[in-house]
Amino acid sequence: MRCARHRGPDESGTWHDADAAFGFNRLSIIDLEHSHQPLQYSPPDQPGRYTIVFNGEVYNYLELRAELAARHGAAFATGGDTEAVVAAYHHWGSAAVGRLRGMFAFLIWDAHERVLFGARDPFGIKPLYLATGPAGVAFASEKKSLLEIAPVLGMAGPTTDLDPESLQHYLLLQYVPEPATMHRAIRRVESGTHVTVRPGGPVEHERYFRPVFRGEIGTPTAAAPSRIADALRDSVAKHMRADVTVGAFLSGGIDSTAIAALAKHHNPDLITFTAGFEQPGYSEVDVASETAAAIGVEHVVRTVTADEVMTELPRIVWYLDDPVADPALVPLWFLAREARRHVKVVLSGEGADELFGGYAIYHEPLSLAPFERIPGVLRRLIGRTAAHLPDGMRGKDLLRRGALPIEQRYYGNARVFRNDELAGVLRRHDPWLSHIDVTGDYYDQSTGWDPVARMQHVDLFTWLRGDILVKADKMTMANSLELRVPFLDPEVFAVASTLPPDLKLAHGTTKYGLRRALDGIVPPHVLHRPKLGFPVPIRHWLRGEMYSWARGLVRDSQADHLIDLGNAQRLLDAHKDGRADHSRRIWALLVFLTWHGIFIENRIQPDIPNPCFPVPA
Repeated sequence: MRCARHRGPDESGTWHDADAAFGFNRLSIIDLEHSHQPLQYSPPDQPGRYTIVFNGEVYNYLELRAELAARHGAAFATGGDTEAVVAAYHHWGSAAVGRLRGMFAFLIWDAHERVLFGARDPFGIKPLYLATGPAGVAFASEKKSLLEIAPVLGMAGPTTDLDPESLQHYLLLQYVPEPATMHRAIRRVESGTHVTVRPGGPVEHERYFRPVFRGEIGTPTAAAPSRIADALRDSVAKHMRADVTVGAFLSGGIDSTAIAALAKHHNPDLITFTAGFEQPGYSEVDVASETAAAIGVEHVVRTVTADEVMTELPRIVWYLDDPVADPALVPLWFLAREARRHVKVVLSGEGADELFGGYAIYHEPLSLAPFERIPGVLRRLIGRTAAHLPDGMRGKDLLRRGALPIEQRYYGNARVFRNDELAGVLRRHDPWLSHIDVTGDYYDQSTGWDPVARMQHVDLFTWLRGDILVKADKMTMANSLELRVPFLDPEVFAVASTLPPDLKLAHGTTKYGLRRALDGIVPPHVLHRPKLGFPVPIRHWLRGEMYSWARGLVRDSQADHLIDLGNAQRLLDAHKDGRADHSRRIWALLVFLTWHGIFIENRIQPDIPNPCFPVPA
């Protein structure tokens, strides 16, 4: 439990019987004086039957409690959502999971049936790790909690169990795709899945949520903007339910602005938070400040420096559990730490791009449409020709990608090293391992959909839950701050999934339907502004104040049996000299080398308040 103390510093509790043991660290948000966990629920004449540990929030808990009381006579000893979850399971069984509107990872022990039931929310907002060893099965919200008890489970030593496939996928995608982790013996329960375990038996997984984008060309669109706005208003209202103060993250974009503007209706004293940098062109502070003034909220700005990033990176990576090479998690770390000084919960705009078609690369099927009319043999010839053109030659990448079917060319928003480039980086490169191993099933599930919907489907299962939601959860919970994402709501998805292609990409923009829905909700200077996100000036830093630091990380690493450190140094030098922009590749390597130094070498010792794993030297 000490490894996850940051996730719940308010109180801790434990419970056990002959077959199950629970431990919980609570961040008190709803029903502060009650709803202590592990929580026991006793139906009539069945004392102590259920025990639950529950991480997250169920926003429709009031409606669930009322329905359970009216239909089944359920009685409640607390005023929170945890008891609503376990009561729903008692009356509705595994079908209860599909009735929950929120973010969650929970485990329920049924002492009468001697069965453990657990589930993770539809989109994977909250994490749930799983380890199986000769001595039993363990679940946790933090992977490091399972690494700490590996000897108890009889698992392989955590410093020797690195998964080479996960490393290769990480360098390709900038994150480790679910359900894998960087340790072979530890997996993740997938988003939208529930699990069942009986003492001595296997872990049985069953998917309860299968997202389908069913919008088609010709679908009536006139009512769509109002349906989007209504769903989002309702979602924000539900996400504002808390017995503590709720704030909001605010960038310069439409997504976070919409959430903040709608949240302001429920909390007139809303505080918003933005992170930025001094580097010109790498900050949304001015736009966010203008937005905050326009919607009438108090605004707090946190400026991040290169020196702070170098100092804090070991702590950031420790809290991540697995390496994630998205530079945007850096400002998020500092933003969460600043926000926690003011509030306990924040709303944010994650998920809007995946649901409403917000990435510029979603335009690619339109630009490559002429290639679809070329016979396959000729397309393959074009691809072979493109491969022999000089790197950097204008049009080479267009020809290369146009020659490939969508299943081969698109594997998410982040592409660090191409598969053919990894042989020069990895000591043990598997040429037969590729992104198809990650995305293949998701393309199979979306056969017959329009190309943009297929890309969205892939992103929901890869980029969103592997990168976006990992950094959102880890960086905020590291600072004991709860982050809520109103776009990733079943009712919002129900509307977004019906949008035809022309309400995603139209008039040269993205999220066209969402922008129409938000006309009058977000200020005009934001409504049609291009997406920027939280850009980080690592390209400049690695050529200047970060160069010596990065060189030292490479020089001191003991991961040369995995990574060609000489080649890593050559990439760094070429970048410094301006011969190429290798910043994203270098950053991915630096994050991994930091992770390896912490979790494998036990050489890098992060300055953390609750050290547990690795054991401090």
